[in-house]
Amino acid sequence: MDKTVYSMILDDDVVRAVDQLAYEKGTSRSNLINQILAEYFSFSTPEMRMKSIFETVEQTMADLGCFQVQFQPSDAMITIRSALRYRYNPSIRYVLELYRRSDPVVGEMRVSLRTQNQTLIRILTAFFSFWLDLETRTVSSCFPQGRVPAKVEPGRYARRFILPGAKEKQTDDGIAEAISDYIQFFDSCLKYYFAELDNPEAAQEKLERQYRQYVTKEGVI
Repeated sequence: MDKTVYSMILDDDVVRAVDQLAYEKGTSRSNLINQILAEYFSFSTPEMRMKSIFETVEQTMADLGCFQVQFQPSDAMITIRSALRYRYNPSIRYVLELYRRSDPVVGEMRVSLRTQNQTLIRILTAFFSFWLDLETRTVSSCFPQGRVPAKVEPGRYARRFILPGAKEKQTDDGIAEAISDYIQFFDSCLKYYFAELDNPEAAQEKLERQYRQYVTKEGVI
């Protein structure tokens, strides 16, 4: 849905009320007016779609009990945190950004850890490289150009999401469930990798088996 700039003449009291509500909702005046008009005329805006997906993701993660969801001052982004059982219990940070258009790319997950510990950064980067290689060997044919849309940097990982393959899963709830399942699975694999640092080859073999089972059951996003 494209956007165009329009001029509107509104009462000052109306504008003040709109601005107050926009502030409370953490959005802009224009976006709030756009949402109000869209709801009135039964349109679904990209912002409404993103809000619906985020709310479902938040509820799903909250039910798991091991994730903390933080909304950002942006309609298109939330942060999910998960504690890692390692020295000083650092927190893994998942930034989930949704795109206004979702055909076929839905959004992006960015994973990082705020640390200066070079050993921790090295282990994280090794896991991210393993994960990208695993997905490349397993599901790269499911993505445009036959390449997994992901990037590994020291201590950082970014991965784009595409629409689920099954039509019945391409709803707001279906997309939210697929993203939540992926983050939960990714997080559990990362923690298992850290728990088995003394035997990395066996850990990787087990994670590869689990990943193939996950893809068979849940599909690719």
